[in-house]
Amino acid sequence: MTVQAGAHDGARKQLFDFDWKFMLGDPAEASSAGFDDSNWRTLDLPHDWSVEGTISPDAPMGNDGGYFPAGIAWYRKTFEVPATSKDCKMGIYFEGVYMNSEVFINGHSLGVRPYGYSSFFYDMTPYLHFGGKNVIAVRVDNSAQKNCRWYSGSGIYRHVWLTQTDKVHIAHWGTFITTPKVNDTQATVQVKTQIENKTQTSRRVTLRTRLSYADADRGTETTEVEIPAGSSKEVTQHIRVDAPALWSPETPNLYVASQTVTEGEKTLDEVSQTFGIRSIAYSAEKGFLLNGKSIKLYGGCLHHDNGPLGAAAYDRAEERKAELMKAAGFNAARTSHNPPSEAFLEACDRIGLLVIDEAFDGWRDAKNQHDYSVYFDEWWERDVTTMVLRDRNHPS
Repeated sequence: MTVQAGAHDGARKQLFDFDWKFMLGDPAEASSAGFDDSNWRTLDLPHDWSVEGTISPDAPMGNDGGYFPAGIAWYRKTFEVPATSKDCKMGIYFEGVYMNSEVFINGHSLGVRPYGYSSFFYDMTPYLHFGGKNVIAVRVDNSAQKNCRWYSGSGIYRHVWLTQTDKVHIAHWGTFITTPKVNDTQATVQVKTQIENKTQTSRRVTLRTRLSYADADRGTETTEVEIPAGSSKEVTQHIRVDAPALWSPETPNLYVASQTVTEGEKTLDEVSQTFGIRSIAYSAEKGFLLNGKSIKLYGGCLHHDNGPLGAAAYDRAEERKAELMKAAGFNAARTSHNPPSEAFLEACDRIGLLVIDEAFDGWRDAKNQHDYSVYFDEWWERDVTTMVLRDRNHPS
């Protein structure tokens, strides 16, 4: 694979799912760039190696995991980065790897993530060979069993994305949209944007945020901001929307916030974010209020897997899951017992299904020997922060 050049010309976020090498096992030196993976299987993501395996009564996942195999496996991918990208920031974004993943780029460890349901992002820039070949390797360790009370699957089971930005850019998950004032005639949309300056000089840039609904312009605000070298700054904008189309399970109206960061005539970054305009309140007397109206949640608990497809989060399967809930008469779903895929939440936004977004199955008390209680004290804050930052703009 060859990465496209350019930081804002459609190459900011590229799907990185294709032509991975895979091996079930734990070979020595598999993290190194020069390792020979020519005999490994070639596959596309999302991928769940457990569901491909043979069912056995002796499988350590037991009845919780459908008696499928678990174990350790590696994924590797070779790609080229053009020399024209050497002044960009480049990262890798995993929507979910089950579990205990460690990611390497050209033999350098970028980090580990124990929790298999957390999304995570790494900056690869310091270790890349611009104008040459690069190798990313991922070790996945799901051998400590049992670690779930349901079928978890194993592997890189959600999408992977390559990101490329200018050194002055909107941060990963850096846009936060809320609607603090909402009624039938007017709404205030608050947009907080974290802009990062990874250069060695102070930069003065302009942030333009345009709101649209049904392809029509519904409001714009432009802000100039000075960002010191090697730092970031949060910009808060308030945009008035007249006669807003409100989001609810009955009317899942979606707006788009299109953001552009410019410096003079040069565009440094472009980001788009869908959101909904709605108000939320709750009390002991009135219960849950959506857009000022009392609403009862008729919901069901929904695990992340897709039946015979295993844990692999194919977009259409994730959408279908939400559609089946809605068609059955539900207006809400609880993601048991972990953050869901992005495709599932996007489907819930579109069709009008409220979501109770769950972090993990338990805290310090173990339900299985190797479950989240093993990681809680060290990882709960990072995993909850990740969930909130990733999912906070979903109206569902």
